[in-house]
Amino acid sequence: MADDAPNPSPRFRRLFTLDEANGLIRQLSPLLVTLRADREAALRIQRSLKALTPAMRGNGSGPRVAELERDLRRLALKIAAGVRQVTALGVEIKDLDHGVIDFPARRDGRFVYLCWHLGEDRIAFWHDLDSGYAGRQPL
Repeated sequence: MADDAPNPSPRFRRLFTLDEANGLIRQLSPLLVTLRADREAALRIQRSLKALTPAMRGNGSGPRVAELERDLRRLALKIAAGVRQVTALGVEIKDLDHGVIDFPARRDGRFVYLCWHLGEDRIAFWHDLDSGYAGRQPL
């Protein structure tokens, strides 16, 4: 699958073999589940804040607004830390809503992504760097 040569690409922090990438799935799955849940919570808070019109904010809803903004800041920091934790592994988050992760790799002498999304048991697809999820091809 992946060439054994060292990572000659300055674009990627590391390159993965298929076995290495599959080995990270157990670690990535719970992180992505948490990230998705936190993102959904943040979106709910944003909708709640948007529903509080300017008149409502000055009409006794000020404490609620402050609480929602505090919760939103807390979630934003938590999400940012989670994203850093995932990307520190050398992978790229492509779609947090669907849990799509790309693992930089080499295939047949060229750089590609091994593509996985939350719910898949193992990596079964790859795609060129510029083709994205729609260009996934079976391994």
